[in-house]
Amino acid sequence: MTDLTPLCSRALTSPEFQRLAEVPPETTWFANISNPQTRRAYQSDLTQFIAFVGIQTPTEFRQVTRAHILAWRADLEKQELAGSTIRRKLAALASLFEYLCNQNAVTHNPVKGVKRPVVETQEGKTPALSNQQARQLLEAPPADTLKGVRDRAILSVLLYHGLRRGELTRLKVKDFGQERRGVPHLQVHGKGGKLRYLPIHCDSLQLVNAYLTAAGHGADSCGPLFRPVSHHAASAPGRRLTPGAIYSEVVKKYLGILKIQGDNLGPHALRATAATCALEHHADIAKVQEWLGHANISTTRVYDRRETRPSDSPTFSIVY
Repeated sequence: MTDLTPLCSRALTSPEFQRLAEVPPETTWFANISNPQTRRAYQSDLTQFIAFVGIQTPTEFRQVTRAHILAWRADLEKQELAGSTIRRKLAALASLFEYLCNQNAVTHNPVKGVKRPVVETQEGKTPALSNQQARQLLEAPPADTLKGVRDRAILSVLLYHGLRRGELTRLKVKDFGQERRGVPHLQVHGKGGKLRYLPIHCDSLQLVNAYLTAAGHGADSCGPLFRPVSHHAASAPGRRLTPGAIYSEVVKKYLGILKIQGDNLGPHALRATAATCALEHHADIAKVQEWLGHANISTTRVYDRRETRPSDSPTFSIVY
């Protein structure tokens, strides 16, 4: 018989071990989703489904059938939700049931085989700025204040490298300017803990270096690259800007100053702008997929607007 005597003292007490053994599988499924935005969206979607079918205990998930899923889908359609939204909600439910199947908590995945709405267009809802608007945005922050210098650097990193705002806030000083084959790179910590290395645009290199010189934390290699600029921040060095601050205090602020308006205009619009500009200037779509950190090229195609450029419309060929 194999000797199962532990080699070191047990870290968990017997009651703690038992409590963890009794954690419902749906709880561990949530904990396994690393991206906080995805977790929030999925939690909201599943809360809606649980309320719709009236689930009160975890064991009732075993009683869910395809008929319940179809009824929920019909209810979502009655609410006139976008096809992409309904697809996401069904994907969240399918992901949960797949996990429960793997944990032997349910016998089957009732979402399998349920048709999902066809998304009418491959073009995403996030708009892209024009090249002129992007240039105006880069020049909008004042060049004679620390906040202005910082904000110019932030906007350049977003517009020249297509980062998500969460990726930008996670950047450390040491992630900026790492040389690879003699070229300065950004080390980007993406979704799911994946690392990617992006060559730094020369304009962005100058702007970020100017910011680090003005801010004075260039030697703090393990500290956050972009930090709050205020009297309160001075008393708490090492704080990083939050994604919310990038949205409201940087991107939305300068878009408002420039009177650039529209639905879904925020940091993600700058990511869409970078991807659109790269594709329109003949970047390979597979390289753009890798550059953006997309797991699937179909996600990258959402940003491919080369077939729908307004300037190519027959509208502008009409002369009376």
